[in-house]
Amino acid sequence: MNIALIAHDKKKEEMIEFVKDNEELFAKHNLYGTGTTGKKIMENTNLTVHRFLSGPYGGDQQIGSMIAIGKMDMVFFFRDPLTAQPHEPDISALMRLCDVHYIPLASNKATALILLKSL
Repeated sequence: MNIALIAHDKKKEEMIEFVKDNEELFAKHNLYGTGTTGKKIMENTNLTVHRFLSGPYGGDQQIGSMIAIGKMDMVFFFRDPLTAQPHEPDISALMRLCDVHYIPLASNKATALILLKSL
């Protein structure tokens, strides 16, 4: 499976811990991430993450393009609901693409754990 890993700045540590706790399972899949999130995951695990640009610089849109052409199977996007994001339209577009193309999307750890169990 192709799995996207994205986390807003205030959620990056939570994403890293989540991936570390489930590293053995994630190792069986192709991982993709926005720039900083992907880098931090690789620095803290033995996983390889194909890194796109940082979210505000187009990384969300790059992942969205993979969704649109049927090359992404699942998205883990730990969003910070309490901080305004300068690239909010890109975030909304990514979430909309997940809905349009029936791609499972976890926007928090609780939902991510449920999706992970489906793997």
